[in-house]
Amino acid sequence: MSRALETAGFEVAQPHDYRDALPILEGGGHVDLLLVDLVMPGVNGFALERMARMRHFDIKVVYVTGYDDVPVIEAIGPILRKPVDPETLVATIRRELSTAP
Repeated sequence: MSRALETAGFEVAQPHDYRDALPILEGGGHVDLLLVDLVMPGVNGFALERMARMRHFDIKVVYVTGYDDVPVIEAIGPILRKPVDPETLVATIRRELSTAP
């Protein structure tokens, strides 16, 4: 996914887990969008999204998952099913970034 986004011209940070993501989110730079897997070690994607929004209230979020039984009511952005087609991923990211907060 990161390769497809970098090829499309996006700057991508690739933390390995939520503990690596927090310093990126807490850094002084602006984070436009969080692409997060819903199932990961430590915390789920919804929890990381809430942590991100505490630091960047206007952040856009796109979720990915390989599972069918996700609580979509918690989502504040689109949920893409794995495996994600690179063209669909890039189009979804562009669409989310073009919408007003």
